Amino acid sequence: MPRFSNPWLRDRGTFVDVLRWKFGRGPEDDVFTKLDDPAELRPFTSQAPPAVGEAWRITWLGHASFLLQGHGKSLLIDPIFSDHCSPFPMERLRRLIPPPCRLDELPQIDAVLLTHSHYDHLDLPSLRKLGADTPMVIAEGHTAWLGKKGFRQVQELAWFKSLELFPGLRITATPAQHFTARTPFDRNRGHWCGWLLENSGLKLWHAGDSGYCPAFREIGEGLGPIDFAMIPIGAYSPRWFMQDIHMNPEEAVQAFQDARCRQAVAMHWGTFRLTDEPMGEPPFRLKAALAAAGLPEDSFVVGAAGESWSLPLHGCGGGGKSSGEFGR
Repeated sequence: MPRFSNPWLRDRGTFVDVLRWKFGRGPEDDVFTKLDDPAELRPFTSQAPPAVGEAWRITWLGHASFLLQGHGKSLLIDPIFSDHCSPFPMERLRRLIPPPCRLDELPQIDAVLLTHSHYDHLDLPSLRKLGADTPMVIAEGHTAWLGKKGFRQVQELAWFKSLELFPGLRITATPAQHFTARTPFDRNRGHWCGWLLENSGLKLWHAGDSGYCPAFREIGEGLGPIDFAMIPIGAYSPRWFMQDIHMNPEEAVQAFQDARCRQAVAMHWGTFRLTDEPMGEPPFRLKAALAAAGLPEDSFVVGAAGESWSLPLHGCGGGGKSSGEFGR
């Protein structure tokens, strides 16, 4: 089977590096704040998707999970409703905030987009509850594996390849800098990606799980401007180990600019304790990074799990709306 790689750097995440990190053998990062609270949780009551021609509604479900609703369709990206993001229950990887709703409280899901196979992004218990016939699209290299798990409607896409998911609704797999593995023996057998969704002139982008890389500028030049982005800001410490695979908030702001994003919401923080930074540090650093870049604080917001934003089809240059103003 082929192995995938990041074209901009060599693969440096070895098992020895994992041991160095876990046993404290590498340099420690500076701590910017001791705030250690997880993300705010807002109870979420699901609704039917907006009809064709109406605004899109985007809801953060925690971590990298989103419910995207528009064009009469409800889509999930990287749904994880399990209590742990691991092959078996591990206290270290226990969920720190519950999902804002139960999976069975969501509306009928028309399709699932998966960025890669890590346990915190591809949660088999959640996918099985959705049903084996739920249409799924994932980065290339995973179709056969998901087929063996019983899923019957799976498509895969290579970077910058597109498909019309439903009439009038197009998705494109976008590059990211990461890796995949479910076991010690299947590293990089499948690829990783982000997802760009286009409908009636509106562009939504989920950046996937990624370190900072040249691909973001390429995405902006070829696919931008992007009306609304979902960009990771957490799981970045220690930098000597995490830099290649996870952005810190300063890099997330740079990715926001490179990809020509108009507005964004932060993800991949505040739900699971994956790395060493305090849980409250990513939002703290994001605010400072936006100020340093001369960007408005409400252009790249930190929301609550369960919070929704509404995006008109003509774009969101005038500001999307949540339960209050965009970014409150």
